[in-house]
Amino acid sequence: MTTPTLLPDGDPQAGGLRHGRPKYLEVRDLTVAFDGFVAVDKVNLSVTQGDLRFLIGPNGAGKTTIIDAITGLVPATGSVNHTGTEILGRKVHKIARLGVGRTFQTASVFENLSVLQNLDIAAGTRRKAKELLRRRKGMDPAVQEALEIIGLDKAADKQAGTLAHGQKQWLEIGMLLVQNSDVLLLDEPIAGMSQDERDETGQLLRRIAASRITLVIEHDMDFVREFATSVTVLAAGKVLSEGSVAQVQADKKVQDVYLGTAGMEGH
Repeated sequence: MTTPTLLPDGDPQAGGLRHGRPKYLEVRDLTVAFDGFVAVDKVNLSVTQGDLRFLIGPNGAGKTTIIDAITGLVPATGSVNHTGTEILGRKVHKIARLGVGRTFQTASVFENLSVLQNLDIAAGTRRKAKELLRRRKGMDPAVQEALEIIGLDKAADKQAGTLAHGQKQWLEIGMLLVQNSDVLLLDEPIAGMSQDERDETGQLLRRIAASRITLVIEHDMDFVREFATSVTVLAAGKVLSEGSVAQVQADKKVQDVYLGTAGMEGH
């Protein structure tokens, strides 16, 4: 895998495209320890715009902890570089303002508000105080675009609490999109979904990954095989293997530690 060229912090082009290069997230020597226990051990990981990357591994491998570290929820050492800007060590809200968004295993939406109101509130985080006070005419273009991307444009006026399980996950992703998040870190987005919802979620991930940096934690190997562009396998806090689905499945280390016969067959 080609390592992207780093842009220096403060470069006026940092954080966006430069000479047509895609945006990227580059993790180097990321380490997280809790009371002497090393949960993430010098992990290196590079994800570029357009790559739908899946992060897999057995329970306790450190997958969610990596996302927690990237988003500032747990202290870590090493480096996390977002298209030329170092984000490790910054406060959670500052990392979010730099375009790094995440979802959790349980969707966090305002259930008593409509889909549209949820998106409008999320969009407010990127608007200045004067814009929030000014009465706007019509729908925010970013909100309209997000509704279409997540497939909830016909459910805009529905109360979020009445949405199906999968739709709530899509709404949460939409809330990140309207915040201009160009790094999406998604923690088991298809957990508890029906087969139809899973398929629609896979198509949604493909749409958003085309123009964003997308890292998905997932256990379902059938889903990974169908939608992953590339896969990183974690075990005991370290990167065990990385590559295409076929390369990872053929890696004997992965077969021994994680997939096994049942995992390889998708059972």
